[in-house]
Amino acid sequence: MAETTPKTTVKGKYLEYKGKPLVREGNTICYGDMTEKYVLLLEIMSYKKAGDIEVPDTVFIQVLSTDGTQQIYKQGQKSGLYDAFDIGMVWLERALKS
Repeated sequence: MAETTPKTTVKGKYLEYKGKPLVREGNTICYGDMTEKYVLLLEIMSYKKAGDIEVPDTVFIQVLSTDGTQQIYKQGQKSGLYDAFDIGMVWLERALKS
C-alpha cells in the first residue's frame, strides 16, 4: 500500500478573492486553493497601452488539476484580463462541481 503524505500549506498573507488565494508572480496569476481538485492559472501573453500604462491584452487561461499531474481540465485564450478571469472563474466552478 502506498504511503500518503499530508498536504502542507504555505505560510504568509495572500490576497484573497471569494475566500480563495489569488497570487501573481510575473506574468502568471494563480487563483484557487491547492487543497481542492482544480486551480485556475492565467498567463499574460501580451500587453497594450492604455494612456500612460500598459494593461494585459492577450491572456491564456487554464484550469489545472492539483493532484501532481497538472492535467488540463480546460484551456482557452481571451483578450483582456477581466474577460479571462471572468470565464476562468466559471470554468473553475464547474470543474470543482464535477
